[in-house]
Amino acid sequence: LEETTIVQYVLDLDSRAFPPRLRDVEDMANNLCVARDASRVGPRWASNFRALCEDLEVARGWFWLVENTISKYGIDITDIYNFDETGFMMGIISTGIVVTAAERRERAKSAQLGNWEWVTVIQGINSQGWAIPPFIIVAGKYHLSAWYESTQLPLD
Repeated sequence: LEETTIVQYVLDLDSRAFPPRLRDVEDMANNLCVARDASRVGPRWASNFRALCEDLEVARGWFWLVENTISKYGIDITDIYNFDETGFMMGIISTGIVVTAAERRERAKSAQLGNWEWVTVIQGINSQGWAIPPFIIVAGKYHLSAWYESTQLPLD
């Protein structure tokens, strides 16, 4: 019952753009323990609890699909890349892991006050560990020719 309550509360917070951090989930569990005169949860309880919510069959299916795609199209292992995109809100310098629904297909949104301008970075690393230079995207109204003519950035 307590674990179901925590899951429902996490999903409710997530739906309101306030996904809790792991320490918040730990605090929820400890509040329930205090109400029941039970001992506090351990330091890794929230991480272990989150891990229990994962569906291993979904992960196995994904790896099976990747292996079949590599075989079907004869993809060389050096041509396999992982690309990732992340956004940085201007003025925000901290990071945090939040807890959201397992079914979520997009990044969790957190409500934020202040400057809402974003910088986006796209990074690619191949399966052998070689990384391409990051692609940085900033908002702007004007392009200055000097940005393109006298730059130290590689041409590729």
